[in-house]
Amino acid sequence: MSESLKSKTIRGVGWSFIDNIASSGITFLVGLVLARLLTPSEYGIMAMIAIFVAVSNSIIDSGFSNALIRKVRIERVDYNTVFYFNLVVSIVLYLALFFASPVISYFFKEPILTEVVRVIGCVLIINALGIIPRTIFVRDVNFKLQTKVSLISSISSGGVGISMAVLGMGVWSLVGQQLSRQLLNTLFLWIYCHWRPIWEFSMQSFKDLFGFGSKLLLSGLLDTIYKNIYYIIIGRFYTSAQLGQYTRAEQFNTIFSSNLTSVIQRVSYPVLSSIQEDPERLREAYRRVIKTTMLITFACMLGLAALAKPLIVILIGEKWLPAVYFLQIISFSGMLYPLHAINLNILQVKGHSGLFLKLEIIKKTIAIGPIAVGIVYGIEYMLWGSVCTSFIAYFLNSYYSADLIDYPAGKQIKDILPTFMVSFVVAVVMWGISFWNVSNYILLPIQILVGMLLTVLIYERLKLAEYLEIRRLVLSTLKHK
Repeated sequence: MSESLKSKTIRGVGWSFIDNIASSGITFLVGLVLARLLTPSEYGIMAMIAIFVAVSNSIIDSGFSNALIRKVRIERVDYNTVFYFNLVVSIVLYLALFFASPVISYFFKEPILTEVVRVIGCVLIINALGIIPRTIFVRDVNFKLQTKVSLISSISSGGVGISMAVLGMGVWSLVGQQLSRQLLNTLFLWIYCHWRPIWEFSMQSFKDLFGFGSKLLLSGLLDTIYKNIYYIIIGRFYTSAQLGQYTRAEQFNTIFSSNLTSVIQRVSYPVLSSIQEDPERLREAYRRVIKTTMLITFACMLGLAALAKPLIVILIGEKWLPAVYFLQIISFSGMLYPLHAINLNILQVKGHSGLFLKLEIIKKTIAIGPIAVGIVYGIEYMLWGSVCTSFIAYFLNSYYSADLIDYPAGKQIKDILPTFMVSFVVAVVMWGISFWNVSNYILLPIQILVGMLLTVLIYERLKLAEYLEIRRLVLSTLKHK
């Protein structure tokens, strides 16, 4: 990797990491406060409509963002074409949700959903307005500005949500938080982005971009539906309180697994796309991404499973205890998520959107089994099934990506096995400490301290390249402060 590209990547990773961790961290902290003010049922109500918003946002984007990022030469008309497409589709989908809201309410047997859907649906149009400015900043690997915008939006919207909850507004405090966050985010992106739309639309540009993006759209839709299908299943066949417990467990998992994956994908995609014509550089850069990512992921997710009970009891209270077991199971599937997601990134970088779609169809077909089991036997069985499908997803993704960059699953596993073993041993020690008969307020700090010290001691002994790189980056950051 050239020095300029390396420094650009490091800066991008750094700011993107700060963006995700800071904004998600703020959202997470706000969520802790709201979890004490609100009930599991109120969280469950919001989760019931999550899939409709998520699917709609995927359709609005239609894979155009990735198509624009990947395109080497961007014309003004490309941005304008995508902007007007996004805006029109968002309005159509909002109207569809507006009129379908009574049906959604009837399906989940929650009368309040009619009004909630009609209000929260406004986020679709707001998000559509911010897609192009956000894409421009990603193409430029300018995550510093996005970090500032996300930070302001997260803090402000958190204040809105907590204020509404204190006033006793229940589920509407969650609605207010989401709407205000997206509104502020889009507003600031427009303020800082110099691009402005003009009245032009090119059918040729649309066809070129959609040719690549359409397959990513279908893939994204399948992935989005799968990620949110549990909300529908649990919401329909179980209670809103049980769904609320699951969503809290999922949010604890998201702060580590999904956010880390998002950071890596956001930064690695434009950077790896820029060297797609150099196989050796691409393979080496990709290998370093996987090794570094999985060191952090294994430590976080296995550690999270060991800390689950005292963490949840201390942070959000004993009324959320059912979420503990859910979180422990989810942590194991979350552990693998970055690995198979990053393998999929290569397919996009190399332009194989058709293969990307094919793999998503295969994996989601396989995933139907655990979902069916969950309906009959219980939520826990469904979650353990998702762990199994995570392993299958990884091997499928890595099998096809291997041919493109000559980095098969066997070599990947060999590269990440040492970091997995270290994290597993440390997690077992931390979990063993959880059986001590002491207060959770004493137990949790001891577990964290032992886990961190043991991890550092082992890695200092092993001197793994990926650990040394992370240590160098951390020390360099601290020196510049």
